[in-house]
Amino acid sequence: MRVSRFFSRGLLGCLLFAFGVTAVAQTQPIDGVDARTDTTALGRQLGNVDPNVRQRAAEALARLAATDQKKLIEGYYIQEKNKPVRLALEWALYRIGKEEALYRIVRDLDSGRHDQAVGYLTQLDSPDVLYPFLKRDDNKPRVLVGLLEALGQIGNAETRPLLEQFRDSFTPGVAAAAEKAVQDLDARMGQSDGTKPTRPRSVSKPDQPTP
Repeated sequence: MRVSRFFSRGLLGCLLFAFGVTAVAQTQPIDGVDARTDTTALGRQLGNVDPNVRQRAAEALARLAATDQKKLIEGYYIQEKNKPVRLALEWALYRIGKEEALYRIVRDLDSGRHDQAVGYLTQLDSPDVLYPFLKRDDNKPRVLVGLLEALGQIGNAETRPLLEQFRDSFTPGVAAAAEKAVQDLDARMGQSDGTKPTRPRSVSKPDQPTP
């Protein structure tokens, strides 16, 4: 009888331990957002009267890549008038599979939401998706600066030559941004930069952003 009782308790303990390990594995935070977060509740917050609440909700849905809220995000994006919230919804749309939203985020680098857009681009899974934008000939200075800033944070060894080609740019603000991006990249990768610029670099600021 005692053996049977001991065995039962031991089995129960093992089951509880296994359940606990599984629960922990399934609820690890995703970029600061608890994986247990109710995405439906977050979706409802997109209709909140406070734009700060709406923006935080959109960003949380983006981190969770909440595809189950796709229709809701699309609907609120269409009617959203607040520009920072709209940008956050664009980021959420991109994260749930709407790749065209990335074009709008990059476009917002030339606006008063420059830093917000850069913040989203630094959360990209790979720098590769930004390379086509970096190679465009019609980039506005602030767009180019923002791309360089983001690539300095998420780039890899293949990114470095792309950054270096802008170190001698005469476009306002671009050379300085490229220099810092290379330094940031090297610092992350544990490398040292011994390359010297061949021409004087512009230190002027890019043109003022569009609203």
